[in-house]
Amino acid sequence: MGHVNLPASKRNGRQWRLLDIVSAVFFGLVLLFFLLVFTRLGDSLAASGRQTLLLSNADPRQRQRIMELVEAGQKQAIEACPADAVDHMPCEDPRRNSQLSREMNYYRERHCPLPYETPLCLIPPPDGYKIPVQWPESLHKIWHSNMPHNKIADRKGHQGWMKQEGPHFIFPGGGTMFPDGAVQYIEKLGQYIPTKGGILRTALDMGCGVASFGGYMLAEDILTVSFAPRDSHKAQIQFALERGVPAFVAMLGTRKLPFPAFSFDLVHCSRCLIPFTAYNATYFIEVDRLLRPGGFLVISGPPVQWPKQDKEWADLQSVARALCYELIAVDGNTVIWKKPVGDSCLPNQNEFGLELCSESDDPNRAWYVKLNRCISRMSSAKDEFAVGTIPKWPDRLAKAPPRAGVVKNGLDVFNADSRRWERRVAYYKKSLKLKLGTPAVRNVMDMNAFFGGFAAAIKSDPVWVMNVVPSHKPSTLAAIYDRGLIGVYHDWCEPFSTYPRSYDFIHVSGIESLVNYPGSDKNRCNLVDLMVEMDRFLRPEGTVVVRDNPEVIERVSRIARGVRWTATIHEKEPGSQGREKILVATKNFWKLP
Repeated sequence: MGHVNLPASKRNGRQWRLLDIVSAVFFGLVLLFFLLVFTRLGDSLAASGRQTLLLSNADPRQRQRIMELVEAGQKQAIEACPADAVDHMPCEDPRRNSQLSREMNYYRERHCPLPYETPLCLIPPPDGYKIPVQWPESLHKIWHSNMPHNKIADRKGHQGWMKQEGPHFIFPGGGTMFPDGAVQYIEKLGQYIPTKGGILRTALDMGCGVASFGGYMLAEDILTVSFAPRDSHKAQIQFALERGVPAFVAMLGTRKLPFPAFSFDLVHCSRCLIPFTAYNATYFIEVDRLLRPGGFLVISGPPVQWPKQDKEWADLQSVARALCYELIAVDGNTVIWKKPVGDSCLPNQNEFGLELCSESDDPNRAWYVKLNRCISRMSSAKDEFAVGTIPKWPDRLAKAPPRAGVVKNGLDVFNADSRRWERRVAYYKKSLKLKLGTPAVRNVMDMNAFFGGFAAAIKSDPVWVMNVVPSHKPSTLAAIYDRGLIGVYHDWCEPFSTYPRSYDFIHVSGIESLVNYPGSDKNRCNLVDLMVEMDRFLRPEGTVVVRDNPEVIERVSRIARGVRWTATIHEKEPGSQGREKILVATKNFWKLP
């Protein structure tokens, strides 16, 4: 018997209710999908797990009381953060940053909470965390359980980025623009630029992925700083650091990158997707500020001879011509330029209106400084630090660079500092029996680097050192780069732009000066907060060495107990002046219950 189609008015109420429910659920799911994908709500919800962390110290007065107890040695240990905080970065928190402007990627830059908004708790390791694979094996594989984030492996595995095999992530060494491997890609670049022989030493890799380019450039004695934002790939810089490759979290957005001018012998972009010619070529101008005179710029991928990007490619070439960059080669989707030595190219007529900055502009100022819309002038000493003129590596490490003159009697101070750190490091290894020079130490940070003397003194160790020059101290970072070392500016009253568990060894000489106003005993911020932050990016079983006067070292020792470190205090090395003592601490490998 056939179905009888009743008019709508004849349908029963139960049918209507069922249709209403199904329709409501369907449209509700569509609305939810739209909100999650196309609005900031999705970012906020994705980060909602951090609400517990942020509310854990909601009362500033209670937070202050805990800090006072820790500093007085009256509190056994600071509490652990919740389990969902294992990858927490205070200044790159998606919950906070997703509410900010998208213009020029402002929301992907550093945006730090106020000190009283920063949770006073210790970041735990993830479930199943293991002591990292040691270098150089770590370049090729790491423990999956240390960062169980499969997104990159799932999306980029076919391009040779990484893949999971059993308990490990494996890194074949590929990338989007070099799926056959970084080694072949670097060999190809070597046909056009001097990758061998020590002419090039410092490099910057923008939008680096998992930093295979930087990892394999080490075989050429080229030290590469790799950076990328905390973005949809989530953990690319975390993977790079776990591999033992120099890297940190950053975004080229509205501000200068935290490096001095004319630091890098080579700047590299492999499908970094930075719009170099946008905003009147502002991003190309920043690259020019960072690139050493006579240095090389390599861009692989869009827009270089890329389909449907003819205008962008033409604009990129126009900017390079306006700055008198020499075109070395266009090889497929890769272009290589060489920066001129000197300012003689500008001013000239160009469609972008590019002009030299005023003579009062300091191109080395780069901590929370807006991007320039003008071309940084090279100093009168440019011929002494240009690529091809500056001594080759490793000779440049020991030679006092002209830019050491940023401090009074800079050349003499530089040489004395180098001798001092040779003596101190020998004492560290022979008398204090530190792990320097062993496979247990790969990623090292010097929190108060001055001229990089500590890093230079461990040059023969299988390590790399992130030399941090505090932003309120003399700008000696340019001299560090002239030596062939790497580093960044930073203010230690704020968290550092890196993931938890990034470093094996942290060194700091004069820790109190990092939290005090210059030339004053008054605190800008709290030593407890600083040591909690150090604990965040120190690996379990990692080492901390602090040098300071006995009173400060005693305070540091009390706080060390509060952050669950095991610490011992030692006398300074023979022959050193002043009242210093040395604290050596080990971070205990604790886990959440």
